[in-house]
Amino acid sequence: MHNILIIDDHPVTRYALGALLAREGYLVAGEAAEGRHGLQLAHELKPDLVLVDLGLPGLDGLEVIARLRAHGATPRILVLSSLPAATYARRCLQAGAHGFVSKEADTRDLIAAVQAILCGYCFFPSEALSAATLDPVPDDASLLAQLSNRELAVLKQIAQGASNKTIAEALCLSNKTVSTYKARLLAKLNASTAFELMEFAQRTGVS
Repeated sequence: MHNILIIDDHPVTRYALGALLAREGYLVAGEAAEGRHGLQLAHELKPDLVLVDLGLPGLDGLEVIARLRAHGATPRILVLSSLPAATYARRCLQAGAHGFVSKEADTRDLIAAVQAILCGYCFFPSEALSAATLDPVPDDASLLAQLSNRELAVLKQIAQGASNKTIAEALCLSNKTVSTYKARLLAKLNASTAFELMEFAQRTGVS
């Protein structure tokens, strides 16, 4: 029986996922509500599959994926997120995930993804990947694609109206480092104020 670790900050989502996976014959080995705890459980439990959301407090999902991949025996990783696939599917692939499923998708898609990934395949929305890799991308999408995972995490905090102090505490950074990231974001996104950063984040679904 394959065992699965769920990392999602919404208790109702974790419960629903656990019930669905149990009905399909999978063992939910553990649950975590934030990134650091999820990493700890992944190292302790050594699950076959990690099911992870992107919008996690503390370490976000992309950073969790990167840290899991940086260690030896890496579990298979499936992202389940409400963020737009056209923007985030490729980022997840680049970070090292094996699949991406929208939270808006049918549960059959989720189970199909779990089955495929545990059999050694990848499961990404083809239209999102082809759009991201082949088609000319809109200006906002190309600007977003150049951000590092940490810059994206800071932008998410800004989108929520967080102060420098709050961002520093949430991401375990110093206030000075947060200011540095904000300056980088202003330069990379051609913005002149924090309000413009918030507008960009809302426009591109970063929240």
